[in-house]
Amino acid sequence: MTDINKTNICKTRAWKQLAKHAQQIEKLHMRDLFQTDSQRFNSFSIEAAGIFLDYSKNRITQETFALLMQLAEDTNVTTHREVLFSGGIVNDSEQRPALHTALRSPTSASIKVNESDIMPDIHAALTRMRDISDKLRRGQWLGFHGEAITDVVNIGIGGSDLGPRMVTRALQPYADTALRMHFVANIDPADINDTLAELNPATTLFIISSKSFSTSETINNATVAKEWLVQACSTPQQAQTSLSQQCIAITAQTEKAIKFGVEASNILPLWDWVGGRYSVWSAIGLPVAIAIGMDRFTELLAGAHAMDAHFQRAPLTENMPVILALLGIWYRNFFARQTHTILPYAQYLADLPAYLQQLDMESNGKCVQRNGAPASYATGPVIWGHVESSGQHAFHQLLHQGTDWQPIDFIAVVKGQHTQAEQQRLAYANCLSQSRALMLGKQSDEIPPQADDSLTQAKVIPGNRPSNTIVLNELSPHTLGALLALYEHKVFVQSVVWNINPFDQWGVELGKTIVHDILKMLTADTTSPKKAAKIQLDSSTLGLLNYIK
Repeated sequence: MTDINKTNICKTRAWKQLAKHAQQIEKLHMRDLFQTDSQRFNSFSIEAAGIFLDYSKNRITQETFALLMQLAEDTNVTTHREVLFSGGIVNDSEQRPALHTALRSPTSASIKVNESDIMPDIHAALTRMRDISDKLRRGQWLGFHGEAITDVVNIGIGGSDLGPRMVTRALQPYADTALRMHFVANIDPADINDTLAELNPATTLFIISSKSFSTSETINNATVAKEWLVQACSTPQQAQTSLSQQCIAITAQTEKAIKFGVEASNILPLWDWVGGRYSVWSAIGLPVAIAIGMDRFTELLAGAHAMDAHFQRAPLTENMPVILALLGIWYRNFFARQTHTILPYAQYLADLPAYLQQLDMESNGKCVQRNGAPASYATGPVIWGHVESSGQHAFHQLLHQGTDWQPIDFIAVVKGQHTQAEQQRLAYANCLSQSRALMLGKQSDEIPPQADDSLTQAKVIPGNRPSNTIVLNELSPHTLGALLALYEHKVFVQSVVWNINPFDQWGVELGKTIVHDILKMLTADTTSPKKAAKIQLDSSTLGLLNYIK
């Protein structure tokens, strides 16, 4: 993979032309672009895999679009795309492929990793997910007292939590109301304790999701859950039955899970070619399958696969993930925008901004190129957002009149999963009004004269603030799958242009390493100068350790 792109992107012809072009159109206002081109919406909109994207409210012209596409050509986006789907090494630092797309492939085509076809293992895991979810949904999975399971608690963190949590809540209208889903991630004991306080040990099932089965937050929370189950049992035999029947593990480390007490038959696989932030399509998505049923989980996979097919086959100029990626690069690198905002106008998508934070920031938050050279240009932006329309009465003031501006993705749903059609129309109207207001603004000559001119100026709204509007006809398993895959591929394309590896996360690993050392020191004697010198900590960390002793 490293050999595909050796070119310094800043030295490409397209990059240089884009830098010059950005200066030329910096003061060009979008309201003028719309006034002079009645076909702008038709020119800058696209539909794929059940998703409609309007990107006409961006600070671009046809020349901008052509130059961005040339940048994609110059950085070999199509070649990298082929390597991704074929199972080539795209994770250079760990010498691994990234085959999350294979997890949702419905075909029987052979995809090999280390000369071994992975498709049979994928389909076998899906079959086991179906068996487990069907049994739970039929009330046939029993606890240690012989009662049917009523509550399922997913214990994980990062991708093992954000993905299944977000998708389960997004598809809540499709869920089986007889089973209650819970999610625990935080190492703060309040998270696990508050969850367990409302549950019955005899009717609760735990899913422990950890690829390494050593992630401290997950294993500590799982240990609390295990002790909670054991303490509810009256005999050692009953305790053993409880652990074997009420714990499922999803991991790449089977032996560690067995040692923890999970029955071998209740362990589902993960593979090293699936990154945590891309793992909801794997057995990590078991909570989703339990909540909505395996048939609908399959629809989620099908929606993602439909976007995969579009990304893989569509020309760059008609490729939705490529277009979104290049627009993001346009603002990040040529307008120095440091953030990107996600605003879903659907309550069921409340967890989507947090999910996309991990996907984007853990993937493209890198300052080193694939060849080890420092990136001399900006890479991944800060992703933030909130479910709307709450934000309109909070941070939208800054979006409209703040000294800084940032690109925004509005996500709208046409049909709601409820009977209040008028309220759903109001939500959609709010979405459209915000994108229009940000684009149009309000000039001083549009404000009634004031006695004090400063009052007029305070009411001026500059406008010319760009946004995309992503429209789902309804929030279904299929459209949600397509939406998530859209963002996955957007992030990948940006990593290609920036020549960085989006599939490792060494910054995360450093924090995990240091916490073990700090934990040991919390129980050590660091108060004496002699012992403190041996620990070799900075004065701040050492002072904070001693502060709580």
